Amino acid sequence: MDQDLQSIAAARRATELAWEAYQKFRQFEREQIDAIVDAMAAAIEPESRRLGELAVEETGCGNVEDKRLKNLFNSISVAAWLRNIRTRGILWKDEVTKIAAIGEPMGVVAALIPVTNPTSTVIFKIISSIKAGNAIVCAPHPRGVNCAVETAAVMASAAEQLGAPPGLIQCLDKVTIAGTTELMTHRRTSVVLATGGPVMVKAAYSSGKPTLAVGPGNVPCYVHTSKAQELDEIAEQIITSKNFDYGTACVAEQAVIVEQSISRELQAEMKLRGAYFCTEQETARLSKVLFPSNAINPDCVGQSPEQLGKLANIELPPRTRVLMTSLSDVGWQAPLSHEKLNPVLAWYEVKSEAAAYDVARQIVGFGGWGHTAVIHADDGEAVARYSELPVGRVLVNSPAIIGGMGYSTDLEPSFMLGTGTWSGSITSDNVTALHLINIKRIAYESRPWRDVYDEFGE
Repeated sequence: MDQDLQSIAAARRATELAWEAYQKFRQFEREQIDAIVDAMAAAIEPESRRLGELAVEETGCGNVEDKRLKNLFNSISVAAWLRNIRTRGILWKDEVTKIAAIGEPMGVVAALIPVTNPTSTVIFKIISSIKAGNAIVCAPHPRGVNCAVETAAVMASAAEQLGAPPGLIQCLDKVTIAGTTELMTHRRTSVVLATGGPVMVKAAYSSGKPTLAVGPGNVPCYVHTSKAQELDEIAEQIITSKNFDYGTACVAEQAVIVEQSISRELQAEMKLRGAYFCTEQETARLSKVLFPSNAINPDCVGQSPEQLGKLANIELPPRTRVLMTSLSDVGWQAPLSHEKLNPVLAWYEVKSEAAAYDVARQIVGFGGWGHTAVIHADDGEAVARYSELPVGRVLVNSPAIIGGMGYSTDLEPSFMLGTGTWSGSITSDNVTALHLINIKRIAYESRPWRDVYDEFGE
């Protein structure tokens, strides 16, 4: 049978089965659901490294240790946060206004999974969907099918051992664009959770279904002069964040902006911690390798510094963690100013604070509308001004990846970061299980209805 037809048939079977399982799952009490969520998180913990190994082996992106950490964060940390969150039954009630809010599940979630974070995204979307009382069918990227299927199987097994109906948690093992489209548009699908490239996100928004999708990130990181005495720690934060899983997270820093008065010192600190500053000629070669056209070369996504150095014929010193490229422009005339899903950072030296804001805004506008910006500063006015950037989150004095996902900040722990209407998304929140419920309001009469005629009548 044609691959598209096989994928379409698989999507139809999975969605119908998920709908049947959802009907049974609706009868579960909140305590039963919470127990299932905890069981799934516990099941992932001993498997986190193995699943990370499968992801790296199959996709060729990232590294095992950081995949392991992502898997643990999206299971242990997300589940721990959700224990204190109500998604079913009475969410809140106000005795004064006589209004109560009731949480209701949405139904069947169609979850699109990216190649960059196949196992951790499956974990996050399954835990969030089940906590909200929904069924879920995952559609992985074709290059990450096996590791995604295995991750979903681990979680489904743990859930079913506690009584969850079979079919509540599924992952397609035959994936084509046609099959994924069928999953999104199927009559039983209630909502789409889309993480992926621009083409797939656009398809999700065109599915005719309510869609939560996230856009790309082009994250500027401004180091303010008020942090002149802490450049060693800032250098470590930036390099650790950008090197994490070889830059596969869209929330990672993409460009460092620093004023000339402290640029030499910051550059020295970054070199001490594994940053290699490319020459002009090396930057040109790297640019051609990463961006042979006006799009990132997929073969360069999630690759190690060593591999990128080989591809661009750059001889790197041992233990290089990040490649730095000095730029003065933003746009396709300087392709490395775009989002780079690998351990490559743009470096901008500016003369003033005002110039720093201008460069940051240009970077956000070059493919990163609505996502994230980072500032290292102890100056409240500088933070306030930087916060005028059109982004959904401004992270202060934190590594972008660790802060954006909600670990080193008190943002909601999430591996799906909304980008708002700046980039065509319905939300700028860190997406959680609370985005996967309908909220019903019960409202009692709080004042005599006939008063409307006294107030507005002639």
